[in-house]
Amino acid sequence: MPAELLLLLIVAFASPSCQVLSSLRMAAILDDQTVCGRGERLALALAREQINGIIEVPAKARVEVDIFELQRDSQYETTDTMCQILPKGVVSVLGPSSSPASASTVSHICGEKEIPHIKVGPEETPRLQYLRFASVSLYPSNEDVSLAVSRILKSFNYPSASLICAKAELSAALMFDAVHVVVSAVRELNRSQEIGVKPLACTSANIWPHGTSLMNYLRMVEYDGLTGRVEFNSKGQRTNYTLRILEKSRQGHREIGVWYSNRTLAMNATTLDINLSQTLANKTLVVTTILENPYVMRRPNFQALSGNERFEGFCVDMLRELAELLRFRYRLRLVEDGLYGAPEPNGSWTGMVGELINRKADLAVAAFTITAEREKVIDFSKPFMTLGISILYRVHMGRKPGYFSFLDPFSPAVWLFMLLAYLAVSCVLFLAARLSPYEWYNPHPCLRARPHILENQYTLGNSLWFPVGGFMQQGSEIMPRALSTRCVSGVWWAFTLIIISSYTANLAAFLTVQRMEVPVESADDLADQTNIEYGTIHAGSTMTFFQNSRYQTYQRMWNYMQSKQPSVFVKSTEEGIARVLNSRYAFLLESTMNEYHRRLNCNLTQIGGLLDTKGYGIGMPLGSPFRDEITLAILQLQENNRLEILKRKWWEGGRCPKEEDHRAKGLGMENIGGIFVVLICGLIIAVFVAVMEFIWSTRRSAESEEVSVCQEMLQELRHAVSCRKTSRSRRRRRPGGPSRALLSLRAVREMRLSNGKLYSAGAGGDAGGAHGGPQRLLDDPGPPSGARPAAPTPCTHVRVCQECRRIQALRASGAGAPPRSLGAPTEATSPPRPRPGPAGSRELAEHE
Repeated sequence: MPAELLLLLIVAFASPSCQVLSSLRMAAILDDQTVCGRGERLALALAREQINGIIEVPAKARVEVDIFELQRDSQYETTDTMCQILPKGVVSVLGPSSSPASASTVSHICGEKEIPHIKVGPEETPRLQYLRFASVSLYPSNEDVSLAVSRILKSFNYPSASLICAKAELSAALMFDAVHVVVSAVRELNRSQEIGVKPLACTSANIWPHGTSLMNYLRMVEYDGLTGRVEFNSKGQRTNYTLRILEKSRQGHREIGVWYSNRTLAMNATTLDINLSQTLANKTLVVTTILENPYVMRRPNFQALSGNERFEGFCVDMLRELAELLRFRYRLRLVEDGLYGAPEPNGSWTGMVGELINRKADLAVAAFTITAEREKVIDFSKPFMTLGISILYRVHMGRKPGYFSFLDPFSPAVWLFMLLAYLAVSCVLFLAARLSPYEWYNPHPCLRARPHILENQYTLGNSLWFPVGGFMQQGSEIMPRALSTRCVSGVWWAFTLIIISSYTANLAAFLTVQRMEVPVESADDLADQTNIEYGTIHAGSTMTFFQNSRYQTYQRMWNYMQSKQPSVFVKSTEEGIARVLNSRYAFLLESTMNEYHRRLNCNLTQIGGLLDTKGYGIGMPLGSPFRDEITLAILQLQENNRLEILKRKWWEGGRCPKEEDHRAKGLGMENIGGIFVVLICGLIIAVFVAVMEFIWSTRRSAESEEVSVCQEMLQELRHAVSCRKTSRSRRRRRPGGPSRALLSLRAVREMRLSNGKLYSAGAGGDAGGAHGGPQRLLDDPGPPSGARPAAPTPCTHVRVCQECRRIQALRASGAGAPPRSLGAPTEATSPPRPRPGPAGSRELAEHE
């Protein structure tokens, strides 16, 4: 039996009234004759030097270590050693680690004297209840260790096994942590009360008065030491620890699993349970999955179905393709906690990752994102789908466009100033044309006998019409002649060019903005504002991405999501979609699911591009022998385009068109309906004016023809509605009307050139005519009675030579004998008195 040594550290006060300790002494029992004993000595020395050199324990107190050896493992020798320790005034006893029986004896004596005992080895089974008061154990409980070994053997599917126990070479590390734990507890106790030590004896009934308080502080210690996290429960047992399971081989040690204090085993595959000759053929695999549209969904009548037929979706079809290709069978079942998988604070995993680690499932087929953190504990196949994180938000529609939305590019003030500018240009153009002598010209250059008749084309109506033609980009038959009117026209055309260009550009922008307005356009915009909440699925890969990201924007987003109350995390994609539609919330999810849900709901849109690039893969336990087979099968499905066909099957066919279809959508009546209203109103006004002109003209004709108004209207209407007739003759006058010569002159005056101007007769007669043409003759007496008119001068005007010949022919016919149909009088009529012409003409030469 190896001997053990106990080291005692006594805490002495510099002054009974001072709370600051001058020294702190504790004792430890070691195995001096073993390698572990030598390691424990070195660990205690290192802990003492570290604490004395760095930490104030309490202020300026030094740690002293007394070592005691046990030569034999016997109750008598252990009791004798404790009787040597008690007179030294120790605050705690460490060890021994070699024998559970000796450790129980030490715990019993420490309990009687109320001195804390720190155990660094296995406890005696069963543990005595009265020993729990004075001891805390840094070593895991026997129940946890036994359960861990049982679970490890069960994970290997061993029908039987032999457990060879050896002393764990961990006592040195446990001794190091024990010194730090006691020092931490004494420091906290010294802050609340004045403590001191006094010598005790085995033969007396005295106890240490501060022992109970120090024991309570020991149970509250939280320390990260060489053996991991050190915490105790109310019974003094260690909690929140992990046991690493190592496999020893010729190449060294390899970690193959972890046992957590919550009695969870996370085993990775080892070389013991890997058979490289295994294949998937004729095997039945347990496949864990999670409901996620459109990857895995329940059929509408799933309650009447059983087995794998209850589910449908992209992943279900892909798994069926893999099973047919590799000839294996499978059994689908949903993950128990409904999570993909994320690490817990104690080191265990939730969701599908946890089921793969614990060997509850052989495969995990779902929208399972491949991450580096998951790759450490499970295996993945090659990705069967590539994607990235995107932002989903609801479409923020602008105000509903009205029928007169085509007026929106300009404000009402601009439209008003444009109207005022139009009126101002019309007035300036009218005045400039009246004042400029170059706008007065002879409209009949071929009538040499009347060169003194001048006309101005810019009447008030034409002055109002000319700017309208320029503004509408249609031009006008009126062209400016003078420099002043050309300046006005040029400035107006430049003005209309800028106005029309600005209107066209603004109209396109306004109609685009009315379709969809997005308050943010990227992740940076989302991080810089607080009006819109944003979050991810809890315990998913997207949350892990933001949690581990080192990019400043994503770190700010993670800090916001983590601290926001109420929580911005959701349990499922459906919950996130509902939150997006019902509140100001942006949902961060994978781009493939973003695309799928945007096809189903036209009120959803994607903001910005992808935040990262990753892939979906099939999860398997670490070291699975089927990884290569499944990876090769996935690559074969990709080469055969089967995965693309499956994606089209489940993604296409939604209620909403693609994004490019949205961009190509034409304008509706709600956008430009107002211009049709303007057109209809203009047509109605035009028809109304035409009817009024018709009524006014027929009333005047009825008076001159001395017929009834209804009869005249009926006759004029008959000519108007005749679609085949494009010309008509003038109405005959009653006998006793104007002379034949006068009628001929009227016909001459009303002959129009191709540009629509009226020509004067030029040979006397009524120059103004009965209809008041645009010419004016101030003093133009006709030729004497019986005088023969002069022969017309040949026309030299090239543009109107044909019209001139027609006019000359009519003048010649007017000088001859009148036909009977006209009923001209037999005697020559005296020339009529000149009438004043319109304001648009003036006379340059006086009458000779």
